[in-house]
Amino acid sequence: MTIRVATAADTHYADLLCQWYIESAKQRGTGIAKRDPEYVREKMRQGNAVIAFVEGELAGFCYIETFEGGKFLANSGLVVNTELRKHGLGRAIKREVFRLSRTKYPAAKIFGITTSLAVMKINSDLGYEPVTFSELTTSEDFWKGCKSCKNFGILMENERKMCLCTGMLFDKLDAPLPENEMPEEMRLPVVP
Repeated sequence: MTIRVATAADTHYADLLCQWYIESAKQRGTGIAKRDPEYVREKMRQGNAVIAFVEGELAGFCYIETFEGGKFLANSGLVVNTELRKHGLGRAIKREVFRLSRTKYPAAKIFGITTSLAVMKINSDLGYEPVTFSELTTSEDFWKGCKSCKNFGILMENERKMCLCTGMLFDKLDAPLPENEMPEEMRLPVVP
């Protein structure tokens, strides 16, 4: 398994990853925001994404979004190949994108919203805490990403104060980075 910072050389995977997002939402029967392949490619070009491979094949992905001038950021779009789930790959990807986030944006509060119990557990293990949506970014750019979710109506009916997702926040800016569980030779260095 190799998990590393995505680069412009990985942009050809964007269409497949966006198809995985759609398939994942259908399989789980939960809301998930659709992603545009060009948006995913831009995250790769910026070095704001983590990509995973197992035996040379694409295995998973997650990216960073920043809001309010870098005051908040989200680790979004965690997706794992369906055939490789339940083996800890999602946890490893999330840990690496969290490390990348903390390294590149050390003053940002990291947040997420999810309906996935597995993601809630991973976030909790990283130090996130459940919060009300009022603790999260007020950025319209973040919330417009929810428009493609099947639960968007619920969010809007509740004036963006609650939905079926749980909000989680990491704001312990002085906490040490989590230990990297991958051997050094499997990682690209993170350059702030």
